Amino acid sequence: VLHPRSSSIMSVTVATRKLLRNALLGRRQMIVDVTHPNQAPVAKAELVKQIAKMFKVKEEVVVTFGFKTKFGGGKSTGFALIYDSKEELMKFEPRYRLIRAGLGEKKKRGRKQFKDLKKKLRTTWGTGRREAARKARKAAAA
Repeated sequence: VLHPRSSSIMSVTVATRKLLRNALLGRRQMIVDVTHPNQAPVAKAELVKQIAKMFKVKEEVVVTFGFKTKFGGGKSTGFALIYDSKEELMKFEPRYRLIRAGLGEKKKRGRKQFKDLKKKLRTTWGTGRREAARKARKAAAA
C-alpha cells in the first residue's frame, strides 16, 4: 500500500511528510523519504522528476537538498521545496542552491583578489573592517 503522496519506480519509493504551505515565500516545503532497498542512493535529478510528477508541477520549480542516507543504506531523507513560480525561486532561494541547480552563476574571483581581500579583513578591526571589505570588493569589481 502506497502513501497518498508517494510514488514508486523500480522498487524505489518516494514519500513526503510534514507538508507545509509557506505563503510568504511562495512555496510548499516538505520532508522527503526515499526507500531504496539494496540500491545506491537515488540521484537528485531523479528525485526532482518524481516530486514534480507527484505534485503536477514543472521540474524547474522543485529544489531538493540535505539528503542523508541512513546507516546501513536503504533509506534516505531530505528536504524539498516547490515554488509557485520561477521568479519566486530566483528571489528567495540562496545563491549556492541556485548554482547547484544550474540556475545561477558562480562568482569568478582571481586568487590574488581573494588573497588581498582576506589580508585586508585580517588587518582591520571593528566597523573599519566592514568599510575595508566594501572598498576591497569595489576595487576587485573594477
